[in-house]
Amino acid sequence: MPRRLEGEFDYIVVGAGTAGCIVANRLSAEPKNRVLILEAGGDDNWIWFHIPVGYLFAIGNPRSDWMFKTEAEPGLNGRALAYPRGKVIGGSSAINAMISMRGQAADYDHWRQLGMTGWGYDDVLPLFRRLEDHFLGASEHHGTGGGWRIEAPRLSWDVLDAVSDAAEEMGIKRIPDFNTGDNEGTSYFHVNQKRGRRWSSARGFLKPALNRPNLRLEKNVLVDRLIIEQGRAVGVRFIQNGEIIEARARREVVLSAGSIGSVQVLHRSGIGPADWLSPLGIDIVMDKQGVGRNLQDHLQQRAIYKVEGVRTLNETYYNLFRRGLMGLDYAFRRRGPLTMAPSQLGIFTRSDATRARANIQFHVQPLSLDKFGDPLHRFPAITVSACNLQPTSRGTVRVRSAAPDEKPIIAPNYLSTDDDRQVGADAIRTTRRLMQQKALAKYRPSEYLPGPTVGDDDASLAKAAGDIGTTIFHPVGTVKMGAANDPKAVVDERLRFYGLGGLRIVDASIMPTITSGNTNTPTAMIAEKGAAMILEDAK
Repeated sequence: MPRRLEGEFDYIVVGAGTAGCIVANRLSAEPKNRVLILEAGGDDNWIWFHIPVGYLFAIGNPRSDWMFKTEAEPGLNGRALAYPRGKVIGGSSAINAMISMRGQAADYDHWRQLGMTGWGYDDVLPLFRRLEDHFLGASEHHGTGGGWRIEAPRLSWDVLDAVSDAAEEMGIKRIPDFNTGDNEGTSYFHVNQKRGRRWSSARGFLKPALNRPNLRLEKNVLVDRLIIEQGRAVGVRFIQNGEIIEARARREVVLSAGSIGSVQVLHRSGIGPADWLSPLGIDIVMDKQGVGRNLQDHLQQRAIYKVEGVRTLNETYYNLFRRGLMGLDYAFRRRGPLTMAPSQLGIFTRSDATRARANIQFHVQPLSLDKFGDPLHRFPAITVSACNLQPTSRGTVRVRSAAPDEKPIIAPNYLSTDDDRQVGADAIRTTRRLMQQKALAKYRPSEYLPGPTVGDDDASLAKAAGDIGTTIFHPVGTVKMGAANDPKAVVDERLRFYGLGGLRIVDASIMPTITSGNTNTPTAMIAEKGAAMILEDAK
């Protein structure tokens, strides 16, 4: 028999990632609410969770990463990809790119047009502002005093300045801030850091709340399933130190385990497509076809260009003297390459003139490597990655078995539509045009990947997009928010689970369509809004 966790709880939050930390903070701010938050990972007490460049060591490390992989993807010419997800308090915000990016106002206005009342950009802007402690100060776009610290990058690179000049030569304007509703332009990314250290959701929201007597955190917990009684979620069953434990919630269970984890918990609970779950021996509680469908992600084409006569991180890293200087610069000033986000320079533009708004995003890096976890190349080079911001391909996430410790089946279905293949081809074309601008001529950029032998016709470039395409780690949409008459909708506009009381989903999985940029900040906003709705509905 499972052991009952001692204590009474009003709310149980599953997952102490970007969303869960914020939800737990907001719910426990009301002293009468007793809140339990459960996290599969452990403490963020490893140095590489805090030094920004530590993502190089955290991604692909079982200490900090769930180590998921996709299935072999037909659109990627049979390749399978590593699919990192954070496994520590703070979740993916403890290992991600630290880029502060809301997306475009049109993203949220589209949600409102789908019938999601209260989710238009004017509705969510106050929530973004409430979250922030922004280095630019309080304004119509930004806020101060919130738990989400945002700062300017603490280093620059001549080669990236030249790429920005090249973008301007192409007609892409320089802008000071990507987060004003329209991100079309070129600028340096703002980052979730504080004085040169990573600022995760755990640092900003969970840790400051842990001294509250009404908030309890349990770590190294693998949540198996929901406890459902009489059509209502009343608790969860989890495994900790080999023991099966149950905890009960008087008000609500909040799933904030992310676009992969929340699906796994629901599927193991018997909630999902019956034709998926029944063959696994899982008893069907609710045949919910939308759970695990609608997976969306940003696929990037990682083009690499060798350069001459300018410094990049590649050769800097392999020079022992310069590497030592990098360490000293960080130790004494909290500056230099150790403060680097994976990408520093951003460019948002249109893959072709027919697009109504910016639909591709460049992440430009003063370094190159074959893939995360591999060593840097030994030649000077930059990476110019272009991703499709508004993909039309849709994939799936599903459990492989009823065993809670078995990795899921992740099939993003990249490049499965004609439009996505066209955007992939056009993105490589746009990259080539960018690198041929006069501003970069003195550095003599030469294409290393996809390579000069790849032709400029649609078929060759679409194949190249499949050859070099890789995830930018933005899975969303697998438990989507939608109208009651949408057969694939799982939660309503207040994030309540259709057909099951006492359960909300509050994480990136509820996005009906992916936002046009990095998805961590939108996930934080979803958590802020979700927690506010939970508190409103409890009155």
